[in-house]
Amino acid sequence: MMKLGEKIKSLRKQKNISQEVFANYLGVSFQAVSKWENGNTMPDVTMIPAIASFFGVSTDELFDFNLFETERQVDAICDEAYKYRFSDPAWSERILREGLQRFPGNDIILNNLLYTLDYQTRADEVIALCKSLIESTKDDSVKYDACRILAICYKENGRNDLIKPTLESIPEIYFSKLELMASLLSDQEGYEAAQKQKHISAEALIDMLILAGKYLDGMGEHEKAICQFKIAQRVIDAFADDFVEGTWFKGTVYECSDEQRKELEQRLSE
Repeated sequence: MMKLGEKIKSLRKQKNISQEVFANYLGVSFQAVSKWENGNTMPDVTMIPAIASFFGVSTDELFDFNLFETERQVDAICDEAYKYRFSDPAWSERILREGLQRFPGNDIILNNLLYTLDYQTRADEVIALCKSLIESTKDDSVKYDACRILAICYKENGRNDLIKPTLESIPEIYFSKLELMASLLSDQEGYEAAQKQKHISAEALIDMLILAGKYLDGMGEHEKAICQFKIAQRVIDAFADDFVEGTWFKGTVYECSDEQRKELEQRLSE
């Protein structure tokens, strides 16, 4: 397997460009590029997607990995990290960081890493990683998820002027892959897709009802707001007897809605 520095040098020569031109594209010194190619240092992990993008290759190709085996191992790393995403984000981050040592710059691992970072205390890191993925990934699901997370990060840090431009880069889609799988597949895959989409749709509906209620309340439309809050409460209660299928979610919609239930109880008692 070719080492990263050797691969960069080979790709640069194939493209017939100098170290200076390549360095200028990345915003680093040509000495840094020289050290990479000589194997003295490694590029920062956040630069890997940009390097792959410059040469028109995937990060797996950049590291000369077997694609199928890489995907299998990356999925295993992300699945293990997901187990601790909510209960112990720091440990989840550690698993993913170790994964990046094995597969530097892997888009899927970097995307999962975003879920372990605090958007306020580590905003600069989140923003830089999101922008890097948006610019360089060839995976649309990673790109648009990074756009979504970037917009949330801007919101949580009071940078409201950047929210709409970020979200407008996401295409408007009125169906999801899960919906189509649930509708068109009749086997276990269709069932799993239906269970996942059910959970996602229910959580989204509850959130939208609460947001609509808050807006109406702020506009002085108290009765209309109460209507939205009551519907949201009934939706949550409807899932009280539901069950968790597999390990896709940490609990049922009802079990995952503690904060929303408390908020709704407070607003309906006012």
